Amino acid sequence: WQRWTLRDKTDAEKLSEVRIRRNDLLLETDYFALSDVTMSSDMTTYRQKLRDLPATVDLTNIVYPTKP
Repeated sequence: WQRWTLRDKTDAEKLSEVRIRRNDLLLETDYFALSDVTMSSDMTTYRQKLRDLPATVDLTNIVYPTKP
């Protein structure tokens, strides 16, 4: 019997997970970007922070912006 240990995720794996979660959060708010919907400045800022997230995220402390 061999005991398996969980290994820490690599930065690439963490970043991939951040992108997947970020894409899900953007998808939830895509309807605000339709031409017949007026997007608030708070929502515009939130969506921009999500798009910027992969480049600005601290992989040791992943924090997603708060949805308005």
